[in-house]
Amino acid sequence: MAGRNFLFVPGPTNVPDRIQRAMMVSMEDHRSPRFPQLTQTIMAGLREVFRTQSGTPFVFPSSGTGCWEAALTNTLSPGDKVLASRFGQFSHLWIDMCERLGLDVQIVDCEWGTGVPLQQYQDILKADTQHQIKAVLVCQNETATGVASDVAGVREALDEAVHPALLFVDCVSSLGCLEFRFDDWGIDMAVSGSQKGFMLPAGLGILCASPKALAMYPSSKLKRAYFDLPDMIQSNATGYFPYTPALTLMYGLVEALKMISEEGLDNIIARHHYLAEGVRAAVTQGWQLKLCAKEQRWHSDTVSAVMLPEGIAGTEVIARAYHRYNLSLGGGLSKVAGKLFRIGHLGDMNEIHLMAAINGAEMAMLDCGVKLQPGSGAAAAGNYWRTHEAPSGLCAMPKPQGAQSDATRPNPALSSR
Repeated sequence: MAGRNFLFVPGPTNVPDRIQRAMMVSMEDHRSPRFPQLTQTIMAGLREVFRTQSGTPFVFPSSGTGCWEAALTNTLSPGDKVLASRFGQFSHLWIDMCERLGLDVQIVDCEWGTGVPLQQYQDILKADTQHQIKAVLVCQNETATGVASDVAGVREALDEAVHPALLFVDCVSSLGCLEFRFDDWGIDMAVSGSQKGFMLPAGLGILCASPKALAMYPSSKLKRAYFDLPDMIQSNATGYFPYTPALTLMYGLVEALKMISEEGLDNIIARHHYLAEGVRAAVTQGWQLKLCAKEQRWHSDTVSAVMLPEGIAGTEVIARAYHRYNLSLGGGLSKVAGKLFRIGHLGDMNEIHLMAAINGAEMAMLDCGVKLQPGSGAAAAGNYWRTHEAPSGLCAMPKPQGAQSDATRPNPALSSR
């Protein structure tokens, strides 16, 4: 097929040319005297992204799922009680892992399209006067439904209840994209991966552990081997790993961390929100469709799950987009399978890039019988982006002196209505 595939699933994300070039390296001895420089550069950069001074980063040759397991097995024992809410496929899968490992999970089932129920968490934690709950699990960004949850609010609930439980956060599709503050929010284990905000191929599981979490290791009785943190701590202290690291991905991670530093985390977070608002305008104002996220407070800035009209199969829209327009969209999972499609808007992304997803999804929907006004999605997104100030990461050059800002410049499309 002529042209390129446009990848708009919520992970893996597009890999920038800079990062691809950085990964094109000859293999080297991962026990060489110079190798520790690579390790030290990565660990310092990860602390910046996690926004931590006290946390210890770990990099495993795995996916984020491996770091789910590392977080649990290095801190908990069989039969320990954990509190977790289920509101999407990935929050469900983390719960499933807990149960398979022999943990006692207190599950709070929530409507899909909502997130962590803060008041319910607070009530449960206050009622647990014997402190039987040893850990609280939070999926910050549920990619299956396009829902973001308030991690800082969970920390407040723990503090209000004066509860000592560990706070575990899945930030796989949020780290480096959404606000995340490891130290300020008192997080004990943060789980991420390489294939989303870090703009890399899949293959690196990234974990950050607090001193409180690491202190739990001697009393933890869950079995572990590959994901044993003391093995990593011992080797990482000298700049090495207890087994063969994913060398090319690590060189790519160094370049990704450079790109993040150059743009600045605050600018990246602002860019993701700005771009996401344009997509949401396309969905709700242009196409007159609904998001899976039930309320604005649940809106994710990294992925939008678009609900389709009754009788329209999401699988058909996704297949049409792929086979006819070479556009990869995310599908619905589990409870929402066939009811929606997902547009990932995270990582290396700008307005024109996102227009490809909006236009391609619109054409696929029209082909599949969705009744909407052709061009309405791009018009709504474009109007939003043209009338709102773009974050600095999207500005190729400064505005000419005396020029009107995007926010104040007259908009002919709006003034003619």
